Amino acid sequence: MTTILSIQSHVAYGHVGNSAAVFPLQRLGVEVWAVPTVNFSNHTGYGAWRGPLVPADVVGEVITGIEEREAFAEVDAVLSGYQGGPGIGAVILDAVAGVKAANPAAIYACDPVMGNAKSGCFVAPEIPVLLRERVVPQADLITPNQFELGFLTGTGPRSIAETVAAVDQVRAVGPSMVLVTSVERPDAPADTIEMMACMPGGSWIVQTPRLPMKANGSGDVTAALFTAHLLQTGDPALALGRTASSVFDLLQNTLDSGRRELQLVQSQEAIAHPRMQFEVTRLD
Repeated sequence: MTTILSIQSHVAYGHVGNSAAVFPLQRLGVEVWAVPTVNFSNHTGYGAWRGPLVPADVVGEVITGIEEREAFAEVDAVLSGYQGGPGIGAVILDAVAGVKAANPAAIYACDPVMGNAKSGCFVAPEIPVLLRERVVPQADLITPNQFELGFLTGTGPRSIAETVAAVDQVRAVGPSMVLVTSVERPDAPADTIEMMACMPGGSWIVQTPRLPMKANGSGDVTAALFTAHLLQTGDPALALGRTASSVFDLLQNTLDSGRRELQLVQSQEAIAHPRMQFEVTRLD
């Protein structure tokens, strides 16, 4: 059984962070140990929320308790997302080091949450610098959107060639595997959006229809599903296709529902067995 230690935000209402990632992972048969970095009433996209950032030392205590159960050897991946405060980065990296000491085959999958092309950066100013300089270099897999990839590399990728070049640049500092979400390029067919996976064995791209909606948490689901599919299959192209298909079904169901929040429970069958199957194209 695949086991993931997921260190991310938690919200009571709605689905972002672990509140978006845990159920889809469990639906795929993954054991998830969820450690919250914030405990909010709802995601910050509403403009108002209640609840605390979890202090970094408290997050560390929770992780230490897991380690004391001698459970780190069971972990196949550490997954991190929105980090909340600057002290969390060091705690996550300590957890990664401990897990890899117990299981050298484990990977660190980092979703470097900073913002998007429409909203810009929505995290504290110190977080992007922390991610770029300390966290991302320690990751094996990162899952930025195209905007975040640009920040990490000091570029503004738009074409496929520019995006691949930015991926090569970020891979040179640490992570060997990169999934780029929300890829937008001027020469793509109208009303489409793409995802690109670049691995040591090659690069692949998948294109899906663009849906007229903004869905908070969809990136968290994407990072979780791709990590799980990659661990379970060892096939980047298959992982990319399955992830794109499941996320599209989830978003379509959410759009059809007329609700603002991701419809995870209603989409549980589509997450495991998506109705749509999108073609994955090799780039090299």
